[in-house]
Amino acid sequence: MLKKITTVASVVLLSALTACGSGGGGSTGSTTPGGTITMGFAQVGAESGWRTANTKSIQDEAKTAGIDLKFSDAQQKQENQIKAIRSYIQQKVSVIAFSPVVETGWDTVLLEAKRANIPVILTDRSIDSDDTSLYKTFLGSDFVEEGRKAGDWLVANASGPTNVVELQGTTGAAPAIDRKKGFEEKIASKPDIKVVASQTGDFTRSGGKQVMEAFLKSQPKIDVVYAHNDDMGLGAIEAIKAAGKVPGKDIKIITVDAVKDGMQALANGEINFIVECNPLLGKQLMELAKKVVAGEQVPERVVTEEGTFTQEQAKAVLPQRQY
Repeated sequence: MLKKITTVASVVLLSALTACGSGGGGSTGSTTPGGTITMGFAQVGAESGWRTANTKSIQDEAKTAGIDLKFSDAQQKQENQIKAIRSYIQQKVSVIAFSPVVETGWDTVLLEAKRANIPVILTDRSIDSDDTSLYKTFLGSDFVEEGRKAGDWLVANASGPTNVVELQGTTGAAPAIDRKKGFEEKIASKPDIKVVASQTGDFTRSGGKQVMEAFLKSQPKIDVVYAHNDDMGLGAIEAIKAAGKVPGKDIKIITVDAVKDGMQALANGEINFIVECNPLLGKQLMELAKKVVAGEQVPERVVTEEGTFTQEQAKAVLPQRQY
């Protein structure tokens, strides 16, 4: 009888310990029987050269790191990303990573991931949420600082009254909000610089061209284009040329990203200044994924190192440019 009671007590104690382990905040996502980490990655889309390079970096580095990558393209729609994340939760992946289309509206699905004990990593773009426990870390650029760098260059190089048109990124996206904020913060020191028109081009070349065409018709005088990414700036170049003006001379152009096509336009003198935003986040992401799955502590914010480029600097680095 005593032996039977002891056995029952042992089973109860083992069950209690197992329950504590499975529900605690220190636990993280599971691995496959062979120990392989499975990552579910929900990408924004393929809207730009930057995004294409970002996707390739993630796919290549997952292979190098031995991580099983499940990849989805949201085609710039938040509902597609939410659907993908829920699918990854059902598949019981080890870790979920994604680059949010917009900043808001993520709490519900990320709470589902948290309850399923699957850690989440944000890459490239962050979210606007009061509950920072919904994700382990954010890996990406300081978009406000990128906007400041663009503003600093214009303040240093503008002389007299300067009319700026702004090609914004996707409405509600972190880089669009922050690049605008940082730029405005810096040009506020020079009242002669005025943003006379601002509209989204959705980070696409076709969007940049279309919006720039409208600006050229509606604005009597444009001195500078500030584009939130290279692709929209390249679209603006097409519109400026079609209007019989010379990009880089008649209308100065500032962009963000520093992808090859943008850097070539800078080297050619059609763009005047580029603020770098590095898309090659794959290696850092895989390193972070291994740590969070292992239950290790990681920084809440991991900022990528980035610079700026003038025409001469672009000429010098273009031959070795990876993206």
